[in-house]
Amino acid sequence: QAQMVASGGGSVQAGGSLTLSCKTFGYTGEGCLGWFRQAPGQEREGVASLNTRTGLLYYADSVKGRFTISQNKATDSMNLRMNSLGPEDTALYHCALLNGDTCHLILPPAFWGQGTQVTVSS
Repeated sequence: QAQMVASGGGSVQAGGSLTLSCKTFGYTGEGCLGWFRQAPGQEREGVASLNTRTGLLYYADSVKGRFTISQNKATDSMNLRMNSLGPEDTALYHCALLNGDTCHLILPPAFWGQGTQVTVSS
């Protein structure tokens, strides 16, 4: 299975920005790349996804207009730019390779790599 390593998290004040990065180990073809997050005691949430075949981007309503997912094919990586952060965005963020046929659903995968913590203070 592919190993995904997320990085770039940290602590930021409300209204600030962060950019998360993900090394997409094991990605060798077209499909879907996605970001997820989970706060303590809460369900994991699909945040954003990118269909690498069509270029279409998908976002959860909670982050739409604030977050931007992008891919860097040359470095086999992707990013999640997060703007206008609020305390509700505090969570452990993971990246993953997803099924291209259901990319728009941002469904969680069975395998998780290393996550990165984002903490937003008010």
